[in-house]
Amino acid sequence: MRRDTFLKSLAALAAMGALPAAWAQAGANLKILIPANPGGGWDTTGRALGKAMLDAKQAATVTYDNKGGAAGALGLAPFLAGAKGDGNQMMVMGAVMLGGLITSKSPLNLMQATPLARLTTEYNVFVLPANSPHKTMADVIAQLKKDPGSVKWGGGSRGSTEHIAAAMIAREAGVDPAKINYVAFRGGGEATAAILGGNVTVGGSGLSEFSEYISTGKMKPIAVTSAQRLPALKDTPTLKELGLNVEIGNWRGVFGGPGITPAQRKALIDAVAATTKSPSWQEALKKNDWNPALLTGDEFTKFVDNEFAALRAIMAKSGMIT
Repeated sequence: MRRDTFLKSLAALAAMGALPAAWAQAGANLKILIPANPGGGWDTTGRALGKAMLDAKQAATVTYDNKGGAAGALGLAPFLAGAKGDGNQMMVMGAVMLGGLITSKSPLNLMQATPLARLTTEYNVFVLPANSPHKTMADVIAQLKKDPGSVKWGGGSRGSTEHIAAAMIAREAGVDPAKINYVAFRGGGEATAAILGGNVTVGGSGLSEFSEYISTGKMKPIAVTSAQRLPALKDTPTLKELGLNVEIGNWRGVFGGPGITPAQRKALIDAVAATTKSPSWQEALKKNDWNPALLTGDEFTKFVDNEFAALRAIMAKSGMIT
């Protein structure tokens, strides 16, 4: 069957209620760009979303493309160029991408792409390798004050929420944030391997990326970036409890290609919104300790604009940018 005939058939079936409308818009295949290497939060989010869209019959097929590096900028560039006008593509993104673009002073404009939806929120947890000589965040702070460069902070790309949190911790501890030794990794898998191998002093990321290693004793959680203790880590103090005025959350969402039509945008938003109500997505939320935080369309666009401004202010105050 010719492609145009196939698409017309899909549209007809959708009109009759036999298929979700998103299928008629997106055709046979939805492509999700994951601007990170396998094993991290964006990768987990993108693949969980794709699976849930298939299970909820909001997509006919889903393919994934990992392009990691530079806080997502290495994936954003080809997405802006290659997804133009294509209502069949989405890109996973989040607070980390905003922070990375600010830190690197990238010429790329994220808002050229089309904001679709925020999906989840999550706070960071700082952990020690099981064989660490340190036992608490107080031990890490003591070493940081003595010799800032000797504390290796491991996490995601420069400008990630854990990088910002490390700078905020240094500032609160009376240490010049410019002197912190932050080791950025291209993906959660690389960061996790470095922490487990003892190649960094302390690691930071979302709980979902560390939970299995915490539960098996391979990592020791020492602080969280939330205002209150996390239900899954009731014995782990917040940074505020430790006398450090640091609170920062992470969130993840999806963008569509630049220049897609209002109808294409609506079809993608409707498909994502319907998917978040599915058992498959609810299972992913529970499994990964993600907090549901659906925000779509123009409200999400306004949220992203506000987040850019808020992160710039935090990073300037923490000495990360001038």
